[in-house]
Amino acid sequence: MKTPTQKKYLWPLFSLLLVLFSGWSAYADQGGVTRIYQTAAAPFDDQISAESVIALPLDTIMVRTPYQGGRFWTETRKDKIQRFKCSQCHNNKPVGIDQAAEVAHGDIRLNHGSPDKPLSCFTCHNKEERDFLVTEVGTTIDMDHSYQMCGQCHFRQKKDWAGGAHGKRLSYWAGERVVTNCAACHNPHSPRFEKRWPATYSPPYKK
Repeated sequence: MKTPTQKKYLWPLFSLLLVLFSGWSAYADQGGVTRIYQTAAAPFDDQISAESVIALPLDTIMVRTPYQGGRFWTETRKDKIQRFKCSQCHNNKPVGIDQAAEVAHGDIRLNHGSPDKPLSCFTCHNKEERDFLVTEVGTTIDMDHSYQMCGQCHFRQKKDWAGGAHGKRLSYWAGERVVTNCAACHNPHSPRFEKRWPATYSPPYKK
């Protein structure tokens, strides 16, 4: 017959043996130390599918700019333009409205480019295919990929934008990366931000 003292020490010993046996079983199931090391040393795939975190917004498009961090998306542009498609009016048909250009585009103030080389409408807009943009070398660009248009001059900002140092991310940190398009923050016809007072300020110190 076991004494109370023996029972006192046998139960912790039994619990310890049970824990060790469970750990050894789990260790054996994983293939031993070699298998565990191989699993730990394997390349880590940090690409989480969008479906497992959050679905991509409907108004997004995959960016065509190569980026070492992998693919990412930006906002579509055409569904944000109030008078798109441009070809609805620019269709080589007679215009029956007086001052049609002023009515349609009178709110646009073009302030883009240097004083010695200001831009004009057809610096960016395709004269032959009004629903598209065009580069200096004649490459046609879809409006949804307008960042390619901006990047031909603002290449440093485009590089920072692709890398995440310029602009704003719209999606969660886990999952697919979605960022704002250039024109979401910058007016393409007058991209420089006007000077303004900050929205908040520190009130004067009172003794």
